[in-house]
Amino acid sequence: MNAHGIVHKYGDNVDTDVIIPARYLNTSSHEELAAHCMEDIDKEFTSRVKPGDILVANKNFGCGSSREHAPIAIKASGISCVIASTFARIFYRNAINIGLPILECDEAAKEIQNGDEVEVDFDTGLIRDLTTGKSYQAQPFPEFIQNIIRKGGLLSSIQP
Repeated sequence: MNAHGIVHKYGDNVDTDVIIPARYLNTSSHEELAAHCMEDIDKEFTSRVKPGDILVANKNFGCGSSREHAPIAIKASGISCVIASTFARIFYRNAINIGLPILECDEAAKEIQNGDEVEVDFDTGLIRDLTTGKSYQAQPFPEFIQNIIRKGGLLSSIQP
């Protein structure tokens, strides 16, 4: 599995309330959630993001409430992968459960810039910034987690 896209970069402590504001939690429509993804931190996000793009942030990405709407909104917006220095643990698990690939890599998160073109190999954990030519090594997921992501989430991975 691989990802390839343009980076949308954010800082520390991006919480679930700015990923998907609470005023939009009355819907379960993935498209509606995607339409409001990141709007309280970046009003232009939904008009700039293209399918396959990559979100990069610093430490504690996804902190705040445990709503799974946040990774759903990110995935439905077209983001193919999130790279961060660290993730809030509940966001980390929710992302895996809905099939959103995420990688922790402090060096990549700090050095990759907004607008860079990046590719990720999920099998090896290799992150390549095609803009700068630098490579970074994240810990790849174990096979069982790769299978969950490949199948689109936990529920899809256990259905026959």
